[in-house]
Amino acid sequence: MLSSEHVPSIFFNKSRSIDETNLYDGDIDEGGANKTPYDIIEHDVTTLAKANNLPPPDSFDALQLGSERLRTIIAALHCNILVRKEDLVRNLDYIANILEAVHQDETRRLMEEDDGALSEIEPDSVPNEVRDWLAMTFTRSMSTIKRRPSDKPKFKSVAQAIRAGIMVDRYLRRLSIDIKFKTINEWTFDVFSVNEFTSGQCLRYVGFELMQRYNLPNKLHISITALNNFLEQMESGYSKYRNPYHNLIHAADVLQTTYQIIYNSGLMNWLNDHELFAMFIAAIVHDFEHTGTSNNFHIQSRSDVALIYNDRAVLENHHVSAAFRLMRIDDYNILSEFTPEEFKNFRHLVIEMVLATDMSSHFA
Repeated sequence: MLSSEHVPSIFFNKSRSIDETNLYDGDIDEGGANKTPYDIIEHDVTTLAKANNLPPPDSFDALQLGSERLRTIIAALHCNILVRKEDLVRNLDYIANILEAVHQDETRRLMEEDDGALSEIEPDSVPNEVRDWLAMTFTRSMSTIKRRPSDKPKFKSVAQAIRAGIMVDRYLRRLSIDIKFKTINEWTFDVFSVNEFTSGQCLRYVGFELMQRYNLPNKLHISITALNNFLEQMESGYSKYRNPYHNLIHAADVLQTTYQIIYNSGLMNWLNDHELFAMFIAAIVHDFEHTGTSNNFHIQSRSDVALIYNDRAVLENHHVSAAFRLMRIDDYNILSEFTPEEFKNFRHLVIEMVLATDMSSHFA
């Protein structure tokens, strides 16, 4: 029998909500009050197998349920109560999705909070020396003013000045990038300007903007970290051969142009989330690791790539193959939550779209 001194402290946190808030344990019998801690933990372990109708990871109910299930797992492991591997993996994965949703919400909240804090700053509440410093930093209007040594600003609070400067800089950058992305569904979108503004990272910015615009990471359970890592590797691959044309700017341009066409033609309305995601990814990877030479060059020079793909759509096959090989690595696996059927359909769509960029297949 398991005595109270051998029960992990996590159990006592768990037990407070068993009768009040357990959403999935309605089948505890009326004699539950006479059960030992071991019996209750053993019973709760059986509920880990219940995977139907779970609250969405980004809901409030999911936070409560995830906390209860995590405590159940910890208590079971402490008491050497068997938890089936598939139940353990499924529940830990569900809890990880909850934490990821919380992280996204908190990140969004902090960003909005910073913007709100900036808008609440009253001009009169900002010390004169801070105002002067900001003016000198972000405008040229005071650059020609000659100050006497005695007029040199003396900050009463360096932290206040730095914080104000950071907030203004962040606000201006956010405002600038929002303005640049305002025309992302138009032909006039300036990808070169975005690339300059983002210090040569336009592909990840455009890619992430379009994914978030349609809430695809949340809808398709795509890890934000994996997506960011994947886009970063895409930029690295496009820069591998210092290609003057088939580079990351070209990839971002094709991605935006693809979006512009499906948006303004109305085709967007006929695509589901998985198809839209596949189209975005196909545009992103379509020239990944392009060598800067043509298919005919590879065929005539009998390059390794031509030998691997038997002289057929040599580069196009390499682009899509290299991208999928990258996705096999956990850090870049943006498809980890896809079912086998979803992965199969996604892969088919991406392969067909990328291979269709071989112009020789469109002309006799």
